[in-house]
Amino acid sequence: MIKISFLLFLMIFSGCSLKTPTNEWQYKSSTAFSMYTKDFLTGEETLEKNDLTRAVKHAKKSADMTQLAKIYIGECALNISVGINDNCKNYTNISNLVNNDLLNAYYDFIKLSIKKEQVKYLPKDYHSFAYNLIKKDFKSANEDIFNMPKATSSFLSASLMKENILPSSRKKIISLASYNGYKKVVLFWLNESKKNSHNREDIRKIRKKISILND
Repeated sequence: MIKISFLLFLMIFSGCSLKTPTNEWQYKSSTAFSMYTKDFLTGEETLEKNDLTRAVKHAKKSADMTQLAKIYIGECALNISVGINDNCKNYTNISNLVNNDLLNAYYDFIKLSIKKEQVKYLPKDYHSFAYNLIKKDFKSANEDIFNMPKATSSFLSASLMKENILPSSRKKIISLASYNGYKKVVLFWLNESKKNSHNREDIRKIRKKISILND
């Protein structure tokens, strides 16, 4: 499902509105990151490392750090979307070399420190969700998760509010991830469901599913 039209996400997890790269190094970097995104979400660990290395290598052919910054913040957002704690160190190490309101807002968004006045810099998919998150209107934010056109945007948003997500939303996220074959997302939310369940039989079934997927 992840194709070149998915370049939006591949740079900052459905983040910037980007034009198709015109330089060869940009195109190769973007293509490698697109492959990394797919392999990361589907759990192809051997392939994903090579893809990311190539994406970074090509991005480092220019003194303009924007492409590299997008890759680093995209990597961070992907990690967060599957429950991996990430302080975005690679991105923050070079962020002072890139003056970009969109990247700044996106970073604050995924670190849950975004301000109301920054929301306008985010992709439109996230506007309603971000406003409701800021207002702590979690009921509306739960609904916003599934009003996003890109599944990957839903995954990131759900992860950002995992402490306030509804059980029904967890089930929908698992179904959405399963449909797309995104194993890492499925495993993350199965574990979240197990952690938040009080039904012994449900927990037993979830554990069995996790064991099978990890085998």
